[in-house]
Amino acid sequence: MRHLAPFKDIVTIARAGSIRKASELLNISATALNRRLLAMEDDYGVQIFERLPKGLRLSSSGELIIQHMRHQLSGHEQLLAQIDNLSGLRRGHVSIACSQALLPRFLPEQISDFRRSHPDVTFSVHLRDRGMAESALQDHSADLAIVLEPVNLSVFHNELSVCQPIWCLMRETHPLAAKETIRLGDCSQYPVALPQSNYGVRFLMDRTLMRAMFGLNLVIEADSFEFLRGLAEYEDVLTFHIPISLSPTPPPGLVYRPLDTRDVEGGQLSIGYLRGRTLPVAAATFLAHVCDVLLDRFTRRD
Repeated sequence: MRHLAPFKDIVTIARAGSIRKASELLNISATALNRRLLAMEDDYGVQIFERLPKGLRLSSSGELIIQHMRHQLSGHEQLLAQIDNLSGLRRGHVSIACSQALLPRFLPEQISDFRRSHPDVTFSVHLRDRGMAESALQDHSADLAIVLEPVNLSVFHNELSVCQPIWCLMRETHPLAAKETIRLGDCSQYPVALPQSNYGVRFLMDRTLMRAMFGLNLVIEADSFEFLRGLAEYEDVLTFHIPISLSPTPPPGLVYRPLDTRDVEGGQLSIGYLRGRTLPVAAATFLAHVCDVLLDRFTRRD
């Protein structure tokens, strides 16, 4: 892939928005990377980037050049995948953009399980909210995205969706802990801690609250579900999560209770890739593996 290395450099600069940040990602000096950019601009005879006080921005010509480079890099990945496919999956790399809910338990488990059978397959995992995960598919920085409630289905090929109801996490001494199922109206009487509005759980709850005759007593908002879980250990706040992010057994002193689906409908956890793209063999094989697990764990059986 040496002949495509300059393309990778330029695409990384475009993604990072500055030569300094891109040089850190590529593990080369900023001076050397800048020389490569100037040489590439000289070859094309145009400025690929506009130099701004706060970084770089693609020029009109740069937009076309970057699109070409991304297609070349993606095509090379597909070629390697086809070569691998001739003799079965031996190596490859899988890049995943996913919601926070997948990071604590589900993805570590699935990647470790997959690598036991395919030890030469490597992975990169990127935390992204719903919109950012789909952007990662478009700029080819991710092969797969796993998100709650995808935003733009015109670019997202949805391979599988499974329902994820909203669960309420609280101290076992909380007044609502005695209930088997929690009504959202009951939650309005107590302090709540919620994720920020760009996360799927918050989207589902806000959609319900827009129609409700009551509001929630929001005392803390955060962009970390781990923080929200930890917060519930220290004070009587209600926090909300989806099952895939929770351990099978609650931590000592905490309980999980489902929200009544008459109040808040479950969300769709979706796994997919860029519409129209042919996935490399490693990514396609891992996608099939994850789909099998999701179907087994979260598909209702009569």
